[in-house]
Amino acid sequence: MTAALPSDPQIVPLRGVRGMIADKMVQSLHEAAQLTHHAAADVTALLAAKTGLAAQGIKASVEDLLMLVVVRVLQAHPGLNGRVQGREVHLASAIDLSVAIALPGNLLVAPAIFGADRLDLAGLRAARQDLAARARINKLSVAEMTGGSFCISNLGLTRVEQFTPILNTPQIGILGIGCITDRAVRTAEGGMALRPYAGLSLTFDHRAVDGAPAAAFLTDLCTAIESFVP
Repeated sequence: MTAALPSDPQIVPLRGVRGMIADKMVQSLHEAAQLTHHAAADVTALLAAKTGLAAQGIKASVEDLLMLVVVRVLQAHPGLNGRVQGREVHLASAIDLSVAIALPGNLLVAPAIFGADRLDLAGLRAARQDLAARARINKLSVAEMTGGSFCISNLGLTRVEQFTPILNTPQIGILGIGCITDRAVRTAEGGMALRPYAGLSLTFDHRAVDGAPAAAFLTDLCTAIESFVP
């Protein structure tokens, strides 16, 4: 038998928006001292709140609720809310929350919700949906695309449990959100029960924040999720 000849590969040039994203990712890894902490949080209270809100006619996704928690916890950990500019750390007075949005054609943007700390749950949800809608029609402003003091990247609708997000430089931190999976945990009575857990991954710039305060932020975030009240 004659051996089959290899077919020509499909060549996809890294140009246009995809090329800009590629350059940004490489630049981020070259410029920042990136380290990632991983944790998992019991989202029983979060899911109960979502169900309770739905019963009241209030729509909110898990991502919406997590945005609210992140904003609350960042207010107690201002050292993660800012940007590294050259040899200076610029801590922001407001929380301008960047939200990673996947677009058709293997594209990714992370526009900012300016003043997220001044918005309630409904305001955060509306702002996120507005950014996503305008991202799909290329109507985001330069300020929205380049601003932001902290970022979240949500893969909760996939089967990815935890991952290592790349910083949206020059921002100090980015939180990766994984999918929800059931885990067996020991109850107070000594038995076993299944509880829903979400994987959380915090990548931070070690030039601006050391491991201990970053771990404290992630620990407080998990605690806030596990005791969530809208």
